Amino acid sequence: MSDATPVPLSPARLVSFRFHGELAAFLAPARRDRSFEVRCAAGSSLKHVIEALGVPHTEVGRVLVDGRPAPLERRLCPGERVSVHPHAARCGKPCPSPPPRLIADAHLGGLARLLRLAGFDTLYDNHIEDATLVATAVRERRVVLTRDRELLKRRDVAEGCFVHALEPARQAVEILRRLGLAGHARPFSRCLECNAALHEVSPAAVVQRLPPAVRARHTHFSACAGCGRVYWEGSHWQRLHTRIDALLAQARAAPQDEATD
Repeated sequence: MSDATPVPLSPARLVSFRFHGELAAFLAPARRDRSFEVRCAAGSSLKHVIEALGVPHTEVGRVLVDGRPAPLERRLCPGERVSVHPHAARCGKPCPSPPPRLIADAHLGGLARLLRLAGFDTLYDNHIEDATLVATAVRERRVVLTRDRELLKRRDVAEGCFVHALEPARQAVEILRRLGLAGHARPFSRCLECNAALHEVSPAAVVQRLPPAVRARHTHFSACAGCGRVYWEGSHWQRLHTRIDALLAQARAAPQDEATD
């Protein structure tokens, strides 16, 4: 019988699954790095079973059923062998232009700040509710960044990334690599506090808001179009520049075999 006409599963029939790469981290330890059988209800889709096993659909890059590519909507048949692969990290390969807009959940403030520092449109609110985050992501076509796998399983979430690393700098490298963002970086083009674009301003336009020492030493300033915050190239700016340059260099390099915390 062809794949187009799936056979309802008998309660006694099983489907074999194997998850590859970083997807194994979502599974119970006994199911990692090996094939295992799953008893599926009649008419179950690949998406339903994969998410029931703990893997959000946003993390799935490619699925093979008996060696052939299959969409997540495909209904399973008894005795089939399913191989599930993650998205390939783009590393030095840039994503299509323009880069995607992002939205980070309430627990990823450090990551959001670093992505803004690199110039990427990244919404963040540490009081945002999950329903509001998802609605915003759908309305503005943003990629959801989170460590909450249940959030990524929501049907309305079309694009998202589960963040495996725990420390913000490593999280930033992980997302820059996965989405191929490093080639689109424009450091210091967005406000670190509110995400709005920065624009160059004359010293006269901001002189009343500057400390005396800054007025005496600096002549180039940028201001946020949203909150009005003023930026200048002082010692803190230099430290941030060094930090973001290092993160972008790591993101462009081939990933190393290192733990993600």
